[in-house]
Amino acid sequence: MVKENASPLEKIFGSKTRAKLLGLFFENPSKSFYVREITRVIDEQINSVRRELLNLDSIGIIKNETYDNKIYYSANMKHPFSHALSEMFSSKVVQGSDIGIKHSTMEEYTKPVKNYLKGLIVINRLPGQDGVDLLIIGDDKTKKLTHWAEVVEKKAGKPLNYVILSEEDFTYRKSVRDRFILDVMEMEISEIYDPERIIKG
Repeated sequence: MVKENASPLEKIFGSKTRAKLLGLFFENPSKSFYVREITRVIDEQINSVRRELLNLDSIGIIKNETYDNKIYYSANMKHPFSHALSEMFSSKVVQGSDIGIKHSTMEEYTKPVKNYLKGLIVINRLPGQDGVDLLIIGDDKTKKLTHWAEVVEKKAGKPLNYVILSEEDFTYRKSVRDRFILDVMEMEISEIYDPERIIKG
């Protein structure tokens, strides 16, 4: 039974957990999530999450795949209702949603470290894929960038792989075609912050 003070989405979908799951999947239609990751991101009990995942999977609104002995769930964009669900949750879709951060512009997102950050690459890393989620370029002598990355990770609600390089280190590695930099640039990049054209220059 849905509570009287439930949100409109809870009343439509009959369950707070179900509404949160649909929001997670259809806000991030290209992303896959495993169960414990989902419980952290939507802040719901694992038993409730497992039950609703089975319900949604059984009617085909979501799909699952197995990587490294973990089951990953994602939106089934071929389902007849997928377009309607995407439209319903589209008002919540913003840049950087792949790392769980709701923000309107990259400038606003990076404002806390504006004086230290020279460049940022946000990677859309697939489940089971090696690599980093964030490549942060700038001055971290005072650990401002490290603290900022930790805040981003907490807000994302899941572990993030990030690497912080000084501008000099990044520029040198780029000039010698360092394998790490080449691998990053070959991955699916969802956002780039590059005000001084250090990355693309």
